Amino acid sequence: MTSPYTTPPMPPQPASGPTPRWARKRYVLPALALALFIGVGIGAGDENTTTDAKPTAAKPQPTTTVTATSTATETAEPEPATTVTATKTVKVTRTVTAQAEADSNSGSDDDSGSVYYANCSEARAAGAAPIHRGEPGYASHLDRDNDGVGCDS
Repeated sequence: MTSPYTTPPMPPQPASGPTPRWARKRYVLPALALALFIGVGIGAGDENTTTDAKPTAAKPQPTTTVTATSTATETAEPEPATTVTATKTVKVTRTVTAQAEADSNSGSDDDSGSVYYANCSEARAAGAAPIHRGEPGYASHLDRDNDGVGCDS
């Protein structure tokens, strides 16, 4: 009894060898001929070709030449306007009296007595510049380079 899951034997195949060379030419030659005819058809489709055998000479055409000449005229530069500066001299008189006190905060940089200058201009106007560290009126905001001398420049 044969099983339904077995495959029937295959019929014997004829021996196949390499294809002869002339059999390949049956496909190649017609394909090449078709490509040749398509190429000739594409090349013949050019509409801009002329059938005249003699070349045409170019006809002379009139030409126009334009020449432009410009001249620059030198203009004198205007004189600069005179500058007027008004100067007003103001004399500042301010007297500051500094009294030395024995203070418990004598080692502090910002509070060196009862004299306080908001900026170096104020210290110079009072005649106190330059102010050394420890003197009345010295504060760290007056000493930009932190060398111990305020308003030194």
